[in-house]
Amino acid sequence: MQALYEQIQVYLNMEEEIPFKEFGDYYRKVLAELGEVQDSLDEEMVWKSLFIVENVMSNAEGRANSAKGSESKKYAKMAQRLQLWAKNLASRLGEAGYTEEDISERFNQMLEEGTPATEAK
Repeated sequence: MQALYEQIQVYLNMEEEIPFKEFGDYYRKVLAELGEVQDSLDEEMVWKSLFIVENVMSNAEGRANSAKGSESKKYAKMAQRLQLWAKNLASRLGEAGYTEEDISERFNQMLEEGTPATEAK
């Protein structure tokens, strides 16, 4: 999951959108990895997994609304499948005592981790 987390940070800081094929490939890697490691994720990896899932899901939803034809339907299906993972991972954090506010705060920190440092003027 760590490599997928590092890759989502790269994607989040890109100016342009990645093409459908690359998006689909990344999505499939995320699902495959989650399927393999879901029972062995430690708390830190649950956080990172949820961050990945939420960002890919949000991006897929946005693309479903702006794309046309079959791509739109494929993005919508991706978002729908990821929603199940998001609920699963968020409930695990809830069971560990975290609130939605905690999750939101932590996501903001994670987004900042991936933000390139700006040069001082």
